[in-house]
Amino acid sequence: MIQVYSKKNCPFCDRAKALLELKGLQYEEIRVDLDPTARQFLLDSGHRSVPQIYNNGKLLVEGGYNGLAKLSDIEFNQLKEKSNVN
Repeated sequence: MIQVYSKKNCPFCDRAKALLELKGLQYEEIRVDLDPTARQFLLDSGHRSVPQIYNNGKLLVEGGYNGLAKLSDIEFNQLKEKSNVN
């Protein structure tokens, strides 16, 4: 499952979630402004900004929304196929 670490009033978080929805990918939103454990996880992982996008516990792309937006349609389709299998 894809996890989007985000916070309130974050335009790049909103764009990342909208792009995932557009590509037909389901995701779980984890709000770091509401979940101190999630916030600490990101800090411990060296992240200082959101969104951070993970897939099955591994960082999916570097650069948050901008990294996600650089994925090709083929890469999005591969993600969709993998998420339908699990």
